Amino acid sequence: MATASQAKHKFCRRIGMCLWNDPKCPSVKRPYAAGPHGKGRRVKLSNYGEHLIEKQKLRLHYAISEKQLQIAYKKAKMGAGQTHEKLFRNLEQRLDAVVYRSGLAKTIFAAKQIINHGHIMVDGKKVDRASYVVKPSQVVSMNAEKSPALAEVAKANNAVAPAYLEVDMDNLKVTLIRQPEVTELPLDVKLMSVVEYYAG
Repeated sequence: MATASQAKHKFCRRIGMCLWNDPKCPSVKRPYAAGPHGKGRRVKLSNYGEHLIEKQKLRLHYAISEKQLQIAYKKAKMGAGQTHEKLFRNLEQRLDAVVYRSGLAKTIFAAKQIINHGHIMVDGKKVDRASYVVKPSQVVSMNAEKSPALAEVAKANNAVAPAYLEVDMDNLKVTLIRQPEVTELPLDVKLMSVVEYYAG
């Protein structure tokens, strides 16, 4: 995947914060753009530039391509309800996001990898698509017998899962008990700016 092959924290330095709250991110010690003029650079962004930054933050946080984010936006536009709320739910209920948030994987990139390699099941059936949308009451699990090394990593992760996930780490099971609320967004991003970017 194109996004996974790029320098993961390059954009973090540009915006002065880590997209995944990683204490080892270079932006923690150097919260400014790279290069000899990065520290003193002060660029006033246009409205378009601000919307673009917010869109990139959201896209890179979930490690998805531009096309995937566009598809999520188009789905969010359809039907009743607020577009920005539905966009967030479309992204947060992706299987890779659920695996990452629950602590079954340490990073969103690791979540995508273990899903693609067939280590994750939904309601007892193997699912190898990271974009699979998990519905409320569905159970996501990892087979400890087939993936003992991954199971050990997950159990040692000590991640704090959001309230909409019920985690049974002893049995490596996660249940989506409800749809996530937009207030539970784990990233400092203006979702309305993302909507305005695509609507403009």
